[in-house]
Amino acid sequence: MTSSPSDPVTRYGGPDEAERPLGRSIVRGLLNRCPHCGTGKLFRAFLKPVDRCAVCGEELFHQRADDLPPYLVVLVLGHVVVGGYMLTDMAYHLPIWAHLAIWAPITVITALASIQPIKGGVIGLQWALRMHGFGGHDDSPEEWDQGNGRS
Repeated sequence: MTSSPSDPVTRYGGPDEAERPLGRSIVRGLLNRCPHCGTGKLFRAFLKPVDRCAVCGEELFHQRADDLPPYLVVLVLGHVVVGGYMLTDMAYHLPIWAHLAIWAPITVITALASIQPIKGGVIGLQWALRMHGFGGHDDSPEEWDQGNGRS
C-alpha cells in the first residue's frame, strides 16, 4: 500500500493542538527566550523565570525545572573538568595547589555560565511536551491521588 503526499493525516486522540516542535523550543530556552514566540525574555533574574512572556503572553509560572538543570551541569561539567585535569596532569607535572588554582575557578565560572541556559532549555522541553501545566491541564499530586482513589 502506497500513500501520496496529498492523503489526509489521521490523528487519534483529543482535539487538535498547536504544534510545539521540541528542538526549536529547547533552543529558544537555551537562548533564554520564550519557548512559544522566541522573542520575549525567559528570566527576570539570574534563575527566576518570568510569570508571563511580555511579548506573546504565554504563561510560564507553572514550570518546574527543579533539580534537573543543576544535575545536568554537574554531569556534563564533571566529565569535562575531570578530563581536562587528567590531560593536564599527564602533560605537565604540576603541584596539586597549581591544579587547584587552575581548575577550581574554571569549574565555578563554567557552572555559573551554563546553569541559566540549561534551565531555559529544560523549561523549553517542558513547554514543548506540555508538561507541568503547559498543556492546559493540572497535574498536581493531589489531583493524581484523587484520580487513583488513594486519598
